[in-house]
Amino acid sequence: MYLTKGIKKLYIDIKKIANSKIGSVDFDNLGFGNIFSDHMLSIDYKDSKWGDPSITPFGEISFLPSLSTLHYGQAVFEGMKAFKTKDGKINLFRPQRHHERLNKSSKRLCIPEISYDKFLEPIIELIKLDKDWIPNKINTALYLRPFIFATDDFLGIRISETYKYMVITCPVGLYYKEGIKPISLITSGEYVRAVKGGLGEAKTPANYAASLYPTALAKEQGYTQVIWLDGIEKKYIDEIGTTNIFLLIDDELITPPLDGAILDGITRDSVIQIAKKLGIKVTERRISIDEVFEASEKNKLHDAFGTGTAAVISPIGKIRHLDKEITINNNETGNLAKQIYEEVAGIQYGEKEDIFNWCYSLLP
Repeated sequence: MYLTKGIKKLYIDIKKIANSKIGSVDFDNLGFGNIFSDHMLSIDYKDSKWGDPSITPFGEISFLPSLSTLHYGQAVFEGMKAFKTKDGKINLFRPQRHHERLNKSSKRLCIPEISYDKFLEPIIELIKLDKDWIPNKINTALYLRPFIFATDDFLGIRISETYKYMVITCPVGLYYKEGIKPISLITSGEYVRAVKGGLGEAKTPANYAASLYPTALAKEQGYTQVIWLDGIEKKYIDEIGTTNIFLLIDDELITPPLDGAILDGITRDSVIQIAKKLGIKVTERRISIDEVFEASEKNKLHDAFGTGTAAVISPIGKIRHLDKEITINNNETGNLAKQIYEEVAGIQYGEKEDIFNWCYSLLP
């Protein structure tokens, strides 16, 4: 599907950078999130409406120390990727779902929703402007970070009347230093990330701030990430760090349900649809950490992996809970995790047929 269809033309003020810094970037050794492309996008909200988009050189933005977001955290964000295909097109992966989730998060944070046209068309222009920043090797992409934050200047708890929507982009490689290799997890212990009715299903900075200290403790113990248990009984699995989780027990692929405490992952949804297409039984249900350990003891736990936009598929090699630890697939990437990754990546890079119509392609 080409982005020239069905998109309302908007006025976009574009100011190009005088001298690109792309020549200083080592595209053979990309990390994640530490190199930024030449331009950024912004739209201001005031007088109860979103204004015209503008694209400017990437750089500093100014605000007063009384900026309401700094004090009350009224902000949301998304994470998307654009991929360069073998035939030279650019695939933007599932932008409609990202737009829907951005608006869902915005509603929970009392932030005004943004239309699909105003969300998508400026992003297209931004990608076209910085298309040379899209790396063309496997396991690389152009990462896009749309975000909205309140811009009123006040101290006092109330809903802001003004906002700024921005998009910055960066060429990225693999998210975890392990690459597409198994990560190790430890349960969250006394700490919880979210409960039903809270902010767990909103992609807002507060969710991620809550994960920092437990994750630091996990890393001190030699583990990659935290595996979050539910915030009430502390027995049912919610998520891994900032990603959704899948467990293959016998011939059933299990993932926790969207109960209001976990994020509605776009990669999660993609995995569910792909697995069903492959003839795999997929079940969305609560699963306790004890059930996982019991399945492992009975040799019924055949695979486990996390899913998210940044890492796509993160195989799980070890899980520690209290004084016990299990190893999955001899701490090697499982066959299903590998197959699912190849299916998702194949669609993203244009190597496989996009039967789900997930990729919006920009003509070269």
